[in-house]
Amino acid sequence: MWLITLILLIFILGLIILVHEFGHFITAKKSGVYIYEFSIGMGPIIKTHKGKDGINYNLRAFPIGGFVSMAGEVYEDDDTKKIPKNEFMCNKKWYQRVIILAAGVFNNFVLALLILFVLALIWGAQSLTPEFDNIVKGSAAEEAGLKTGDVILAVNNHNVFSWDQAQILLYMKDKDNAYEFKIKHQDGKVENYKITPKKVKDEETGEEKSQFGFSIKTNVERGFFVSIKYAFQKFASLISTMWMTVVNLFTGKIALSSLSGPVGIYHVVGQSIKIGLQQVVYLIAFLSINVGLINILPIPAFDGGRIAFLIVEKIKGSPINQNFENWCHTIFFFLLIALMIYITVFDIIRF
Repeated sequence: MWLITLILLIFILGLIILVHEFGHFITAKKSGVYIYEFSIGMGPIIKTHKGKDGINYNLRAFPIGGFVSMAGEVYEDDDTKKIPKNEFMCNKKWYQRVIILAAGVFNNFVLALLILFVLALIWGAQSLTPEFDNIVKGSAAEEAGLKTGDVILAVNNHNVFSWDQAQILLYMKDKDNAYEFKIKHQDGKVENYKITPKKVKDEETGEEKSQFGFSIKTNVERGFFVSIKYAFQKFASLISTMWMTVVNLFTGKIALSSLSGPVGIYHVVGQSIKIGLQQVVYLIAFLSINVGLINILPIPAFDGGRIAFLIVEKIKGSPINQNFENWCHTIFFFLLIALMIYITVFDIIRF
């Protein structure tokens, strides 16, 4: 089982990385940028092929990333006698550089949308509305007065349109462990409720968990146009929940320990295999959105960070100091490596 999980993990990460890097590659090539190398994976090269276009296509040992090595990504970095000046990325038009940097994220988002559409087309589009299907007797939800058919409109003053969003807000611990719900009843009446979940011990892990005592309705619809609508709505829902997670990591409402690295993702892949093919396919879409969103954040060493430098360059009307930009990317790269090590160690302890 572990070998199947590992192979599937490598395939999923490889696919997401390939799609992302191909976005950079094809837009750079179409823009006339000189490309040295197109690599999937990091570390030592295990297979290489030099194409007729002169580009080295490499497969590297560790499936945790990939890259497209282009001439002049920040500044002219080669002998201009070998490479014409107009083939350096830094000498391309501003909008061309932005497109090249954003193309990887765009591809990840398109892949996720296509997968979500196919999922809905094959297995049906599951309702995203956070509507109560069942209220457990004696639970905090019943004691508060919630009823089957009620719909969650907001949690702790944050409006929600999906159960994904509501789940994240319920995961974030409140100071007094009390959560404010804005509820719409079946008769259209809207009321506010304050609910304190009951503490229940998990029999497997022994951890104490909050239990509200309700389940969410999972209606399934089918059809081509329904599937298109579902793909975009689910995409928007996942983007918003991931963004909330990122923001609340900085505010401290969500702990760093809740993040997962390669070990954690391996565990999730194993769990997805047990559930079935539908869950495995959904995981690819979920991770693709995750990779896309993280990469577009305006943080140095990410695509979004490089785009942010280009925006500043456009505003000030002159190039940013090359050494300053390089140092920013280098420092944040090592900080990211340190964060990855921390998350991986925590994953090993947890799993």
